[in-house]
Amino acid sequence: MQKLLKNLKIKCDKTTLGIIICTLILCIFGCVMVYSASFYSAQKNYDNPTFFLIKQIVGVLLGFCGLIFFTFFDYKKLKKFKWIAFIVSIILLVLVFIPGIGIENYGAKRWIGFGGFSFQPSEIAKFALVLFCACHFSKHKDEAKSFKTMLPVLAVGGIFCLLVILEPNMSITMCIGIVMIAMLFFGGTKLKYFIYLGALALCLVPILILIEPYRLLRLMAFLDPWASPQGEGFQLIQSLYSLGNGGLFGVGLFSSRQKYLYLPFAESDFIFSIICEECGFFGAILLILVFATLCFLLVRVALNAKDRFASLLVIGIACVICVQVVLNIAVVTGSIPPTGLPLPFISAGSTSLMVFMSAIGVCLNVRRQTQAITSDTQY
Repeated sequence: MQKLLKNLKIKCDKTTLGIIICTLILCIFGCVMVYSASFYSAQKNYDNPTFFLIKQIVGVLLGFCGLIFFTFFDYKKLKKFKWIAFIVSIILLVLVFIPGIGIENYGAKRWIGFGGFSFQPSEIAKFALVLFCACHFSKHKDEAKSFKTMLPVLAVGGIFCLLVILEPNMSITMCIGIVMIAMLFFGGTKLKYFIYLGALALCLVPILILIEPYRLLRLMAFLDPWASPQGEGFQLIQSLYSLGNGGLFGVGLFSSRQKYLYLPFAESDFIFSIICEECGFFGAILLILVFATLCFLLVRVALNAKDRFASLLVIGIACVICVQVVLNIAVVTGSIPPTGLPLPFISAGSTSLMVFMSAIGVCLNVRRQTQAITSDTQY
């Protein structure tokens, strides 16, 4: 085994092992919680209590294949796919608006369906943006602080945000926007440009809320959910009930009451509410610590990477995970207005699992090559 690992130039150090363990913990725990949160609704709607669990397990298995593939796929070759990833993402985001291909649920067109398979293109767009930014700023290292260097990133990020907001999907738009700003920061953009971007965002957010009536209703529900307990405030109220029911130690695994059709999207966007109810405050803190550990280890990989492209690529992936976790938890706890955003590795959704696990594989490849270079230098 040691000879095989040496031939493959794999050094399973603590960082690599930690990333793998955190990913596996999140995926396995996600399968358990998806089943717990969905078995009643799955039985009622599909006459199969394991409907969502089976899809989640398939997503984990396919995601694991993606993780293995990208662990051994030279990350440097990803540079060749910068424009391909951008163009494919644009095409997929446009396809959601085409009747017969795009799938509409609850007034939003966010999915593409082929036969019995469906996926959400915006999940791919987030990482396509990270790849584009990593390629761009690694190529223009000396000019990174100039406004001219910012423009391609703003253009790509702006196109993605525009297409996603038209679905409409405010949450993923926010995620893409924040990740874009983070990549500009890590790419070396001047501070004054962030002030300009911040001022622009402060102007755009109210406009985006006002042009869509449902967003204004959600904002009102966020400010006072009990003003419409059977309307826009219903989901947030039920989520808060879940958090309150859980207390410090939870009501016990599989024992949630809110999942019995009280809390909408219990297995997806609001699965953290069920986790808090069944596992309690301490269980939720442990889950957050696993996410924090994973992000910390990815940052370590980025800091130790031997080239700028690898460093930016890994830090971008860490940003996507961190931003999405923070936004999801903020929504279910009533810290920001309700909006649909899955919890990475945990929420029901095969596309999300496959993409995030493949991204982890890219990070492991960077770590593997970094360790190989370090070993060769020592010898």
